[in-house]
Amino acid sequence: MSDVGQQGGRQDGRREPTRFGHTELPREQEEALRRAVRLAWVTIGFLVTAVVAVYVTMGSSQAMKAAWAEDLLSFIPPISFLVALHLTRKPPSPRHPYGHHRSIGVGHLVAGTSLVIMGTFLVWDSGSGLLKAEHPPIGVMEVGGHVVWSGWLMIAALAYTAVPPVLLGRAKMPLAEKLHDRVLYADADMNKADWMTAVGGIVGIVGVGVGWWWADAAAALFISGSILRDGVGNVRTAVTALMDARATTVDGKEVHPLVGRVDALLRGLPWVAEAGSRVRDEGHVFHVEGFVVPIGAPPSLEELAQARDALVALDWKVQDAVVVPCAELPDELLPGVGDEREDAPARGHDAG
Repeated sequence: MSDVGQQGGRQDGRREPTRFGHTELPREQEEALRRAVRLAWVTIGFLVTAVVAVYVTMGSSQAMKAAWAEDLLSFIPPISFLVALHLTRKPPSPRHPYGHHRSIGVGHLVAGTSLVIMGTFLVWDSGSGLLKAEHPPIGVMEVGGHVVWSGWLMIAALAYTAVPPVLLGRAKMPLAEKLHDRVLYADADMNKADWMTAVGGIVGIVGVGVGWWWADAAAALFISGSILRDGVGNVRTAVTALMDARATTVDGKEVHPLVGRVDALLRGLPWVAEAGSRVRDEGHVFHVEGFVVPIGAPPSLEELAQARDALVALDWKVQDAVVVPCAELPDELLPGVGDEREDAPARGHDAG
């Protein structure tokens, strides 16, 4: 049983809350997490059957080999998600004072790197086959006493692998956004595009059947290119997050709206003249460093504590925050924010 399922153990009979480190999840995110775990296990179970079906029928087809390789690689994201989830539940320790949330980024990078390596190999393999004008033989098999063209079995296997991943991907995508989980998002994004792999493979097999010897290698090259593209995109997003870039949405395309809300909250404090922040994405959660220029006298410890508590209460993703009073905003610590600081409150209120 997963960690998420082991919630009842309190002597007073109440259910233990689900946590990322010491961050307690709201009910909506808790339910999303439970469903995401179930979908990860369903995905793994489906992939076992898909890998077997494609392997048994692939013969010497390059397109089938590429589809089989993609199915094998598809194990990595859901397994990475489950392993990273287990690690993120560990509380901070003296050795890991920020907790273990970076395991999400590490899992994302591992999945992306695997895709790049395998995609590069398959592009070379299928491309060389196309250049060498290799003619893949697709023979016949005896099934139930009847002689059947092997291509039909290949097409049936590919058709079987086409629909379930798309449905799983569509189910995972909103959960990834609610949990701010990039491994789950990468898994969902790959699943949604898997139908193209199946259709490309089917077109290649049919092409060979009608005498187009190049169709199989061309389909394999298409599938390989899709794998490589997914890998490059995931590696780029994972590396950017691990290098402490400003927090972005789960797809890595836009600044996270919570950044604007943080700045707006700090500027709205009655004793603050000017404020700015650095928001670091730790995985599921964010770490906020707020810099404030007070009006007149320095703030009291109570005012600083209230400001910090307000930041933590702003959103469940704000796992921890520090508020630093200063005479002026440290531009060297907040590079390039100039005009953006003026726009952030508006974006924050819109997002809220």
